[in-house]
Amino acid sequence: MMPLKNNNLKYISMKKNTIAIALLLLVTGINAQERIKLDGVAVVVGKNIVLDSDIDKFKKELQQRIEGKIDITDCEILEEVMTQKLIAHHAVVDSVVVSEADINTEVERNISYFTQQLGTMEKVVKMYGFNDEEDLRKELFEIQKEQLLIQKERASITEKIDVTPEEVRTYFKNLEKDNNLPEFSAEIELAQIVKTIKPSEEETNRVIEKLKEIKKEIESGFSFRLKAIINSDDPAVSGTGPGAAGLYTLTRESGFIKEFKEVAFSLDEGEISEPFESGFGFHIILVEKIKGQERDVRHILIQPKISKAELEASFNELAKVREQVLNGEITFEEAVLKYSDDKETKNNKGLLLNPQTNDTRFDLTRMDPNLYNKISNLKAGEITEPFYDEIRGESKMHKIILVKSKDDAHTANFAKDYEKIQQLTLQKKKEETVEKWAKDKIKDTYIKINDEYKKCDFKNNWKKE
Repeated sequence: MMPLKNNNLKYISMKKNTIAIALLLLVTGINAQERIKLDGVAVVVGKNIVLDSDIDKFKKELQQRIEGKIDITDCEILEEVMTQKLIAHHAVVDSVVVSEADINTEVERNISYFTQQLGTMEKVVKMYGFNDEEDLRKELFEIQKEQLLIQKERASITEKIDVTPEEVRTYFKNLEKDNNLPEFSAEIELAQIVKTIKPSEEETNRVIEKLKEIKKEIESGFSFRLKAIINSDDPAVSGTGPGAAGLYTLTRESGFIKEFKEVAFSLDEGEISEPFESGFGFHIILVEKIKGQERDVRHILIQPKISKAELEASFNELAKVREQVLNGEITFEEAVLKYSDDKETKNNKGLLLNPQTNDTRFDLTRMDPNLYNKISNLKAGEITEPFYDEIRGESKMHKIILVKSKDDAHTANFAKDYEKIQQLTLQKKKEETVEKWAKDKIKDTYIKINDEYKKCDFKNNWKKE
């Protein structure tokens, strides 16, 4: 672990998440073999390759995320990346297993993050140089698989590590003595009530019957391709890439939703499915061709319409709930249990969990921009007006959000910030444990370093001299 210096604490405290995101952003739109031909190989760790361009991209992303406050050399960046690759290599050696479902969950989370940052999926695809969304998803699947392997291997290495209150106190006192206490950003705790907006049973039945009718027409000789162009609500249907005229190529590892793949791989060549539901709406699928582990499939998606009256009813219901809470007729926690449709927060008093830290506190400077705009000006105890939201491929909803607590930015205080100081102490101890593990594993791992980087003064004996 890097020694603590002024401003380095921020780097250490966010290091794990920054590395994960930065590694994701090493993605380019050309495959690994093509990249190697165009680029130089910096190092090989086990079977994992790090390219010269990867180091530069990692450095730029890291400096951007830490606001350029730390001067990090290419050699330091390379050593950090090599450590990650070493952990990934030994995760495979140790037969660490990650599920496809977990990988896809993380892919969707990162797709959502990128889309929120850039505005649209089209901008994300263009920004990172991919041909289309499917190419991006395939690359992210492999990268996220490696990241989960690293997480599991790191967890295995550090699973028995803990810190005592005395270690926490000593750590804090040392920071205080060196005038290196961290500055904690403004933080906020949020709770929500969610009303899912569902189409009427009549509308759902209309869509299902429409798809059944289309299926019969195709089975009697009509073109699935033309029916998809005319009827499908998939926005890719009118394009020229994957999804054009409803056509996709699938493997079991593809980043498609579970329901879609399950149906596609249950059909024989030339067979058309019955209508089935996913978070996007209702589909029918035709398997056009089976090519080993791949399948060419066409689909038609029809999304049930939600009427203006249904939207207004959902909005008005939450507006009434908000008024009852503000008038003291019911507590927010009681309203959560009585009215909220969100399974994840309903039994947790509506409290939102920060996906990056897995606790209930959000750093205001690093929140989702859309959420920040809705709550940044509210005080503790205030509630947003009802607003519309949706999760791509899952659900449409109205929400109200309560600001449970709000703390201003401040210098670390031992009593007030004990849990954070404890986590920093634990993180430091875990990093030191991983570094000790790495020193040992380097001895028995194949490592090849390009001559250009052999001049680096690494902390660990990567050069095996």
